[in-house]
Amino acid sequence: MSTSLDRRAFLNGLGGVALALPVLDAMGAEVTQALPRRFCALYTANGMSLPRAEHGIEEWHWFPTAQNNGEFVFGKSTEPLSPFRQQLSFMGGLHHPSGPKADPHTCSDMWLTGAPLHNPKPGTYNSVGLDQVIALHTKQYCRQPSLVLSIDAGTGFLSRTGTISYNLEGRPIPAESSPRRIFDRLFRGDRTSVKSEHEKLQRRIKLVDAVVASAKTLDRQLGKNDRERMDQYLTSLNEVESRLIASERWIDIPLKKQDYSHLNLDATSEGEPADFYRTMFDLIALAFDADITRSVAFMLNREDGMGISDTFPLKLGLSKTHHNLSHATDKEGQMQFGKYDRFLSEQIAHFLTRLNGYQDRQGSVLDNTIVLFGSGASTTHTPRNLPTLLAGGRNMGLRHGQYWRNGESRMSNLYLSILRSLAIEQESFADSTGTLNSPVFSRA
Repeated sequence: MSTSLDRRAFLNGLGGVALALPVLDAMGAEVTQALPRRFCALYTANGMSLPRAEHGIEEWHWFPTAQNNGEFVFGKSTEPLSPFRQQLSFMGGLHHPSGPKADPHTCSDMWLTGAPLHNPKPGTYNSVGLDQVIALHTKQYCRQPSLVLSIDAGTGFLSRTGTISYNLEGRPIPAESSPRRIFDRLFRGDRTSVKSEHEKLQRRIKLVDAVVASAKTLDRQLGKNDRERMDQYLTSLNEVESRLIASERWIDIPLKKQDYSHLNLDATSEGEPADFYRTMFDLIALAFDADITRSVAFMLNREDGMGISDTFPLKLGLSKTHHNLSHATDKEGQMQFGKYDRFLSEQIAHFLTRLNGYQDRQGSVLDNTIVLFGSGASTTHTPRNLPTLLAGGRNMGLRHGQYWRNGESRMSNLYLSILRSLAIEQESFADSTGTLNSPVFSRA
């Protein structure tokens, strides 16, 4: 007689010690043969360098600009990614139809949502982000539903957002930016600390509930701005609560043994830019390797000169801030913008190297992860031909080494294609009209 065991079953040993079961045949083929399907969205603000033709510096164009024996040629700004040619593709001609209708500084807000501005849920500004739809379907398999990171912690504010992640209600999810706090949350949780944090959270929730009740009693004396701040605070509390509840369910199951010696947890966004980015990418790679989460959103830069990263080009020896470089129309300015793009490509290459170095039961972690990297504008405030790069996902049917463009296509169609590759059989996403007609996606 066959016996089916629950994936999370564990044995109660001597002294009440809980031991996690390894993956056993008795758990069924759905568990033993299914590979984790992961997603990571990486966003940079202000577009990419797409120099004017009259300047004669086409080699600094972010998109591939030439073909050689049927293969695209990397430009100087993406050259650091060339070792991953067969694991990535450039996607051209993508756009959000709502983009031209919106304030150009909201392009980061709508990047993962499609922001159907004509039909948001009443009382909200945005709609749900791709990363959170994925988290909804993958959270049953991992300790944390999702990981939301940015260069600056919190949510920022309307049209100058500090996060690219929006929950099912269309509200911004606060992002984390401290490597040490991220590490402690992901890798150092224990029963005592989780219980303590949960008790603190419950006290905060009761206090907020009391404030909200008092505000209603006093004929809603809070102004519009105060009500928005209170809504964001409540969203933050709900997000923390969901993470703690998830942690409590997994507290007796030990984490995978990993090497953390390469981490620089003292790195901050105020220090060396490369140290900060690489530490954040190392943490994401470790979280994927340990299957702590399967959905990550990381905002590398903010729009319109907001946040600490606007000064990163200056720290790298360039002459202007990130936002000012994005507005450059002269040859030297556009070349320097391309050099900052190259710096970002170096950080993405470091991340892909890490994902390639960790092994799943079949292939590398990168083979089982779809990485989306891009921006919400092409050149300054231009909501068309959004710079977009896809990497990984070989075991989910993605076929790379391509520079694909077929006229103009909706980003939401790309997102629906990503969902289908992750075995999330949604009929639509945002304003999608179907999956993307691209050879990059061939169902596994």
